[in-house]
Amino acid sequence: MAEGKLAGKVAIVTGASSGMGRATVYALAAEGAKVAVVARSADVVVAIADEINGGGGVALALPADVADAAAVGALVERVVGEWGRIDLLVANAGVNTKERALHNISQEQWEYVIGVNLNGVFNCAKAVLPQMRAQREGTIITVASMAGRRPGTLSGIAYGASKAGAISVSHSINAEEKPNGIRATTILPGDTATAILDHRPNPPSTEARETMLQSEDIAAAVVYVATQPHRVTVDELWLTPTVGR
Repeated sequence: MAEGKLAGKVAIVTGASSGMGRATVYALAAEGAKVAVVARSADVVVAIADEINGGGGVALALPADVADAAAVGALVERVVGEWGRIDLLVANAGVNTKERALHNISQEQWEYVIGVNLNGVFNCAKAVLPQMRAQREGTIITVASMAGRRPGTLSGIAYGASKAGAISVSHSINAEEKPNGIRATTILPGDTATAILDHRPNPPSTEARETMLQSEDIAAAVVYVATQPHRVTVDELWLTPTVGR
């Protein structure tokens, strides 16, 4: 694993216990990156890190809730203390709720979605910024959603708003931090076959999920962005299924 395109690089991946985040962790490790595996499910992130370490890679399990700014700050300190730098942040953690319309979403559900999907991106970017500035180099990739550009009833008002906000945060990072050597990318997937689909009011069938993007497609996009020469910034990358539904 150490001979890949990201050999010697240090990455943090949030929402890493399943789906796109989990696939991204393995893809980055396969390219030689040292990877901090971040999610709320402690047993799962430990198992993922153990598997990577057992296979010749380097990983660190860091259970945390990205909506908790103090917890995010602590995990970033741990990564810097362990590996001395942070080259890549993949802000991937995302949630949704069953109730998605303005008329039936509760205040608690709204705050939960915004807390993870938007505040979580802000918390993580804010926490890695001092180290990346000190290095004069860093890449921040936010896995948003096409719902941030095309809001609708399927994704819901909170999810769409949170992803639109996350896109704005990413573009703001580029506007502010390019002089400091920091670049940001937003990846906007369309329908992707992950566990978050189970929370839809009417979850799609197995057959429908087979026509969607898969987690490894998003992971490959992350690797593509992360391995571009530092002179290149991919501001925004859309990925949509070839077969429409």
